[in-house]
Amino acid sequence: MAQKIKPISLRLGITKPWKSRWFFKKSQKFFIEEDHLIREIVKEKIAQAGIDEIRIERTGKEVKVSVKASRPGLIIGRGGKGIEDLKNFLAKEMNALRRKNNASEQFALNINIEELKRTEMSASVVAGQIAFDIERRLPYRRIMKRHLDLLKQNREVQGAKIKLAGRLNGAEISRREWL
Repeated sequence: MAQKIKPISLRLGITKPWKSRWFFKKSQKFFIEEDHLIREIVKEKIAQAGIDEIRIERTGKEVKVSVKASRPGLIIGRGGKGIEDLKNFLAKEMNALRRKNNASEQFALNINIEELKRTEMSASVVAGQIAFDIERRLPYRRIMKRHLDLLKQNREVQGAKIKLAGRLNGAEISRREWL
């Protein structure tokens, strides 16, 4: 079997920006663990908001988390309560990780929510919408056709392939279908 690498690794710094921007001082392992923790918590807490991208930037003693989402209103909540809850939960979990790794450095956590203007331009958001529709037990062929038609309406999308696999419509035998 051939050795496989992620194609984004060839594009980093050239056509694609880095997902995390920081320079490690003592422990690169700790920063990677903390970045993974931040991404997992954000994806778990606000998955229904259609997350496209999570960028993490560290400057001095400040950690900036930028979340690009299709529905930022679900994240922010009424009067900014949702974003404050997320910020407090993230800070608590990060402090617990820092205590576990004996890192006593204080930090300031900033969360920035950006709206994704064109949701059909993001493959991860479209895939999340398709998964949500399948979980609601809608007919999978209708879902595929509807989302492909929405993609075709946008002139900037050059091509798309939608492929579903598994026990479609609860069938005994799994199969694959694509458009």
